[in-house]
Amino acid sequence: FDGSPPVLASLHSQANQLLSGGLTAFDTRLHDLRGYPIVVNKWASWCGPCETEFPAYQRAAVAYGRRVAFIGVDGKDANPAAAAFLRKFPVTYPSYVDPHEQISSAIRAATYYPQTIYFDRQGKSVYDHAGPYETAAALERDIRRYALG
Repeated sequence: FDGSPPVLASLHSQANQLLSGGLTAFDTRLHDLRGYPIVVNKWASWCGPCETEFPAYQRAAVAYGRRVAFIGVDGKDANPAAAAFLRKFPVTYPSYVDPHEQISSAIRAATYYPQTIYFDRQGKSVYDHAGPYETAAALERDIRRYALG
């Protein structure tokens, strides 16, 4: 990710990490990312559909990561299981630990697993995709439409 803007490079430097700090840390990160579109993917290690769609996020984050901020939210999960999941499906962005769904509730993503929320450059939620992406092409279409559109 050479050549990424500093705020996105900071995100990439935490690739595949589980971050603590809860809603406060997550909100601070969203604020720091103002000026860039953001794709937040809520997932869990115990979620079969999450596992199915994660390879699409791996590819999309590489393809769009210099222009779009990707963030994971690991909900209702045990850290050892989540860490094992990320070893199996490494991504170029961090995930925030959300065991009690405080982050998920704040961004109105507490219902489905997986769930993806798109934020515009001003930090406003603009689209909610409930459930898994069936194909990488469908995810990339939504990234182009809601993050880059």
